[in-house]
This record gives sequence, C-alpha cells and structure tokens, in this order.
Amino acid sequence: MTGKTVLLTGGTSGVGRALAGPLLQQGYEVTIVGRPGPHGEQAREALARGYPNAKLEFFPADLSLLREVERVGREFRERHTRLDILVHNAGVLMPRRVLTSEGIETTLAVNFLAPFLLTHLLEDRLRASAPARVVVTASAAHRMGRLDFDDLSMERHYRGFAMYSRTKLMDVLFTYALARRLAGSGVTANCFHPGVVRTGLYREGHLTNLFFVLGKPFMISPEKGATTALYLCTDPSVATVNGKYFVKCVPKESSPVSRDPAVAEKVWNVGEILTGLRPVA
Repeated sequence: MTGKTVLLTGGTSGVGRALAGPLLQQGYEVTIVGRPGPHGEQAREALARGYPNAKLEFFPADLSLLREVERVGREFRERHTRLDILVHNAGVLMPRRVLTSEGIETTLAVNFLAPFLLTHLLEDRLRASAPARVVVTASAAHRMGRLDFDDLSMERHYRGFAMYSRTKLMDVLFTYALARRLAGSGVTANCFHPGVVRTGLYREGHLTNLFFVLGKPFMISPEKGATTALYLCTDPSVATVNGKYFVKCVPKESSPVSRDPAVAEKVWNVGEILTGLRPVA
C-alpha cells in the first residue's frame, strides 16, 4: 500500500473510471467525485467489488454548481489531512447553452471553474503533502479554442464544440499559471490530451451525436485514454516535471496562445472573479 491519497473528479465513467482502477490496484486511497444518482453508486460498487481491499470513497456532487464544489472541498478536508494527487477529469460538452441555477454557463462551470475553485480549496493540503501532483484532463481541442473575454460564456452566439474548445484552452492556461505559482513547493501541475475516447461526452446533441456515430470506429477505449493520466499520477520520471502538456506520455508543445503568460493571468483573474475568490472591482 502506498498510503497516498487521490481525489479524482469524473471518476464514475470514461477516463476517470478507467484511471480509478489502476490507482486502487497500486494501493492509492482514492476518492472519486461523480454526478449524483444511481450511475455513480453503481460505479463505486463495481470498483469496490473489483478491488475489495482498496480504500475507496465516493462523493456524489454536481460540479456545475460552485456550492457543490465548495462542499466537496470542505468534506474532503474534514476526512483527510493530506492530498497527494488531485486529478481534474470531470468535463461536459453541452450542445445548447444552459445556465446553472447559479447563473453560469454549464460548460464553463464544469470544465474550468470547478477545477479552478477545487484547487484553491485544497492547495494547502497539496503543499503540506509535497511531493504532490495536480493532473488536468485537457484536450487537443484546445488548439481550436478562441477566447473572447467580453463574452466568455458565448451569450451572443453559442456553439457547443466551440465552447468546449474554449474551456479546454482555459484548462491549459490554468495549468501553466498554477504551475508557476507552485514552483519550488514540491507540488507539480501538468495537463494532458487523452485522445478521442469512446465516452458519453460526444453523445449529447445533434452534431456531436453524429460525430460520435461516424467516429466511433476510430476512437480509443477509456482504458487507453487513461494511460497518460496514470503516467502523470504515478510515474517517478515525472515527479518533478511541472507546467507541461502531455500527449501519449510525452510532453508536447501546446497552442501558441496557451503559452502566453499574459493570457494565462487574465484567465486566472477571471477564475478568481467568477468563483468569488476575488471581489469584482
């Protein structure tokens, strides 16, 4: 047993569930966060049956809501004094613009604001547990992402995949900004592209459903998609690697805009404002 603790969002399906198994097998204590409902509980039960001697927790939470993210952070802190690995894997692709009950566009809330806020809430646990790691599921779609800080949630003209690509670009920028802030602390932050994985992400909406049907033969399994995530979580060779974007376990150069520190700081500032960490001036 490693005695090390992992918090994994989006851990009840797709890449997250495929990652949870090997972590449990290697002796990590894993807390998975997933949507409330029977699907999440069934996933927890299946993992518990597969790894009966492992330490596994399930936090049901709707990560599109900031209050739920805050609850996850609070409950994790109450139960755990350390956090060795924080994996931000939960993600959505919404075909239509839908606001949460808190008035935030859903894709922006889940894909960017949830990991941004949860990292802030647990940063002290990570620092106290150093060496520790933050791993963010990004996407090659970030290369198609375009930022418009005057209409960040696409209120004027919403397109599902464009919004998804935008938030994945923000995830890469967030990872780099976080890595700079963590430099020298013993905590690293890296992101990765899992590949085009056969998951439920592409099944919602007319165009994305068509993409899923036509592209399914060329998609990879969640297990294969989780390979780079597992590498970033556990491999000793990347223990001190910080602020990189990985594809197939190899660091790659992300898009030019994603490497602009000034843009990263703007994204960081937006995250602080939208999560309430910094009052609007």
